[in-house]
Amino acid sequence: MNELVGKRVLVTGASRGIGAGIALAFADRGADVVITYLHSTDKAAEVVRAIKARGRRGLAVQADSADPAAVRRSVEDTVNGLGGLDILVNNVGISRSGPLAEMSFADIDAVLNVNARAAALASQAAIPHLKQGGRIITVGSCLAERVPYPNLTIYSMSKSALLAFTRGLARELGPRDITVNLVQPGPIDTDQNPADGEWAEPNRRLTSLGRYGSPADIAAAVTFLASPSAHFMTGSVVTVDAGFNA
Repeated sequence: MNELVGKRVLVTGASRGIGAGIALAFADRGADVVITYLHSTDKAAEVVRAIKARGRRGLAVQADSADPAAVRRSVEDTVNGLGGLDILVNNVGISRSGPLAEMSFADIDAVLNVNARAAALASQAAIPHLKQGGRIITVGSCLAERVPYPNLTIYSMSKSALLAFTRGLARELGPRDITVNLVQPGPIDTDQNPADGEWAEPNRRLTSLGRYGSPADIAAAVTFLASPSAHFMTGSVVTVDAGFNA
């Protein structure tokens, strides 16, 4: 549990849910962690307190991931706060659903900007700071490769972009021994997709295991990809979805 001692990590969109689980898993493994958040100030402060309670440095940075300047600033704040950056986790994401013919330009723009562009911009800002052995890990969605319901077109489009992004950037950064990988969660019990919510039963039926996962399930995959054990993995897609895409 101490394979990441001293590593400096930025996890975007980590005041709750999957992001918070990832941030705490890194702290459990010895890393210092900066998280970003938009509105959930109190929840972000709770995550930082939990990081510090584990004996690690923690910091919360308010940043709108739809704002390019804020994305770049969050990376700089991480470098300034922790003295460097070793691991970037592009976790932030939003959901807007509905028939494409009825979606507003603002909703389409928001989904693409937060779910796809923010990962590219944060990575762009992080690259100059990453040294040999650095890691970029992005959290996408199993809906990038399977769209079993209508009204998810733009959301799935935004997540599928992360497949090409991951593979392309892995090629660019491979010569510097920096790995780039993608984790695709399936149904995970969070505020946005609760295991007792409206879509819970249909989602369960589409899995092989017949159940929801927890943020810890995704955090385990992310921290593995950040560990020395995954040094030979890059451009990889790890789907953690209870067989949703099987």
